[in-house]
Amino acid sequence: MTQDHNVFASLPLTWRDWIMENLARACSPLDMANSMARTGQYSMATARAAIDDAVRIRAAGAGAGVAGAAAPVASAFSAPREMPFIDASSNRIAAPDREIEVLFVLKKPQVILLGNVLSDDECDAIVAHCGSRYTRSTVTAEADGASVVHEGRTSEMAFIQRGEAEVAERIDRRLAAIAHWTPECSEPFQLQKYDRTQEYRPHYDWLDPDSAGHRSHLARGGQRLATFVLYLCDVEAGGGTVFPNLGLEVFPKKGHALWFLNTDSNHQPDPQTLHGGAPVVRGTKIIANKWLRQERYG
Repeated sequence: MTQDHNVFASLPLTWRDWIMENLARACSPLDMANSMARTGQYSMATARAAIDDAVRIRAAGAGAGVAGAAAPVASAFSAPREMPFIDASSNRIAAPDREIEVLFVLKKPQVILLGNVLSDDECDAIVAHCGSRYTRSTVTAEADGASVVHEGRTSEMAFIQRGEAEVAERIDRRLAAIAHWTPECSEPFQLQKYDRTQEYRPHYDWLDPDSAGHRSHLARGGQRLATFVLYLCDVEAGGGTVFPNLGLEVFPKKGHALWFLNTDSNHQPDPQTLHGGAPVVRGTKIIANKWLRQERYG
């Protein structure tokens, strides 16, 4: 960052006043940056740089828009924020109604495989509940946020809305206890069914603050901080969850769940979390996705 606060000084006066007023009110710098990015006027990087400049100006005792030497103040975005987390310090996790097995842990980025998360009966009940409700899977268009069919995602999907099924509510509470995160700050279960050759090519689960199409989704609950992938059936061959940059592949096993964080401790997207669903070679793969958000969803 330059010493003369070029980024902040380049903003219109209305934006400079807005930043200073919100800093004075002790608003979260990250929430402020997300708000600026969602307008479409500034990238996330520009918003963060401008807010950092403003923090240094305030610390140096200067007025808004006044250039001068900055005091050596750390970035406004350096302090960790509250995150969902799984306590993997032992080999087992005592959930309220079930004992969960910790099968493996990758520390950076955090990827954890959990066993015994769902019973066979629970898996079967969720699959039966969705029955024939599946439709072709879609992705969120970066341009306008619309749900569109994409050649990189050839599966079918179905949703279980909150309050729709008792078994889903029970599992939702269990996952919330495992991740130390309230169920209200999560999306509904999204089921994905993959038949032979179907796949989801490598992608990110986090929402891009600099993408116009993702901003409306960010406004409905903030960033996707973490992902649960629940494996609802066994697969004869293929269908693994792959992390190409990590050299990691996790094969489906009924009742297991894969967990990974999508962001760093400042709620910023982690590019190491690129992942995908490998093509099914034999059999059918059915999973349920659960995304944990920053704030109350919807």
